[in-house]
Amino acid sequence: MASLYFVPWIIVKAWIMPLPESIPEQLEEGLDMGFGGLIAYVEVGEQAGESYAAGWHNPALKTPAKPGALFKIASISKLYVAVSVAKLVARGQLSLDASLASYFPELADRIEYADQISLRMLVQHRSGIPSFTDVPDFWLNPPNNSQETLAMVLDLPAQFKPGTEYYYSNTNYLLLRELLDQILGYSHHEFVKKEILQPLSLDHTYMSLKEVNSTQIMSGFHVGYTPDLKTEGDTMFASAEDVGLFIRALNNGSVFKSEKEAAIYKEIYVYEHTGLMPGYQSIASYEEDLDAVVVLFSNTTDFEGYEWNLGEIIHSRMVKILRNTLE
Repeated sequence: MASLYFVPWIIVKAWIMPLPESIPEQLEEGLDMGFGGLIAYVEVGEQAGESYAAGWHNPALKTPAKPGALFKIASISKLYVAVSVAKLVARGQLSLDASLASYFPELADRIEYADQISLRMLVQHRSGIPSFTDVPDFWLNPPNNSQETLAMVLDLPAQFKPGTEYYYSNTNYLLLRELLDQILGYSHHEFVKKEILQPLSLDHTYMSLKEVNSTQIMSGFHVGYTPDLKTEGDTMFASAEDVGLFIRALNNGSVFKSEKEAAIYKEIYVYEHTGLMPGYQSIASYEEDLDAVVVLFSNTTDFEGYEWNLGEIIHSRMVKILRNTLE
């Protein structure tokens, strides 16, 4: 029991509170946990999905949360990159076994084991390359572009010898995005739009901030930092429904044009993901036993990770509510 003294009471309370009967009620409880706004999307089987929202879209303007608001999906974007890699491997434009050094010879002496790191290892976070987000104070003084970002980890020692361990590194996917641009000869943003977003009619997913009307973005906040973070930093933006529709397509295979693409993807990456950056937390899961997609966006973060833990608890409770409803 002594270990409980080290667990914040709000997290314990979130676990032990009676489970509400509905997802809207759960989101309202989430506001009491300190979140300024939450958005959820749930889709079960062939039933039409439902979107929910609670709290504020923009607290300064007293604008209520909008179920269809755009949100920074952060690392959920890795799924779209991995799908793109699978498509290009299937077409013979990329090789999973080719080395990082063969694609980026200029990095051969700047990234340890570059000649032993395969494309497959990059996708699966088994490269051992340090993550730029682990560099001290990265979020306090973020770089201006991908070149400056990559420079932060060049010449650093590897976390481990390639292929021997797992270590989640955002640098892996920075390099994959650069590689996609190189192989395609144009921005991978256009490839994702043409090959993923347009075929699935994901009309509320955008590749960068410059494509978005900022009033459509849900405000995001970091504990101890007053300004609204919705226009700071760049990533993909999407509605919860669009993320849910993508997760469904990823799991049922409709995002792929061939069995070969689907088989390659199954070999290299996962079918659900989370995202985290200052002001924005996202969880997108596929619950196989329920044949359900469950997406949660929450717009408050902190350095201690309490808000992330609370977001995970809310998401897990949403799944329990859904399970109870379907029983």
